[in-house]
Amino acid sequence: MPRVVNSSIVTTIDPVEPHTPGGVGAKLNRLRAAVLGANDGIVSIAALVVGIEGATDSTSAILTAGIAGVLAGALSMAAGEYVSVSSQRDSERALIEKERGELATRKVRELEELTTLYEAKGLSPATAATVARELTAHNAFAAHVEAELHLDPKKLARPWQSALASAGSFFAGAVLPMLAIIFPPPEWRIPVTFALVVVALAITGSVSAYAGGANKTRAVIRVVLGGLIAMSITFAVGKAFNVTGI
Repeated sequence: MPRVVNSSIVTTIDPVEPHTPGGVGAKLNRLRAAVLGANDGIVSIAALVVGIEGATDSTSAILTAGIAGVLAGALSMAAGEYVSVSSQRDSERALIEKERGELATRKVRELEELTTLYEAKGLSPATAATVARELTAHNAFAAHVEAELHLDPKKLARPWQSALASAGSFFAGAVLPMLAIIFPPPEWRIPVTFALVVVALAITGSVSAYAGGANKTRAVIRVVLGGLIAMSITFAVGKAFNVTGI
């Protein structure tokens, strides 16, 4: 199953959309990650239960396979996100410690570097030098970490929080196909599931495109077609196993 990865650490100045932990870009990244996690849950579990339905109309078999798939998927997403965000946090800490060491050993060079960074943001050389000196006098470490790394030492990546959020978004997406395949009469299970999944994927595709600033129509078409293809293939495989009696 696809795994959602947090935004990478930015080590260059971006005057338009700074990637600070509380910035708009970071919030949109979290929204996009949540939507993609839900999308994974929808497609993965929909394809699974539709495939099982193709092989048997046993409600208990479908429910058992669906629950197992939801748990496996959510745990997989959580584990993958925990490892990924832990690596990101380790990198953030390493960069922060490196900056701390540079400030202790080459203060003049670091002041010049901070001045250059503020010039790159549009300040005049004289103003940039003044700002750099005053920020350095107030809190040199905080000024350099924010300007160079776009990090807040008090708000580093949180692996457990990210893991729980990833598992939760996957679970939220997986609930829909589970309900759609369980409650309708056997003859309506496939049509209802396909219809609800298409609607859900259209919504997640649209929200994901908004969060990423992409074209909504193309995003929705890609997501919906991907889900339909996945469900069609697994349903065909289930039917094949049912026909052959395997």
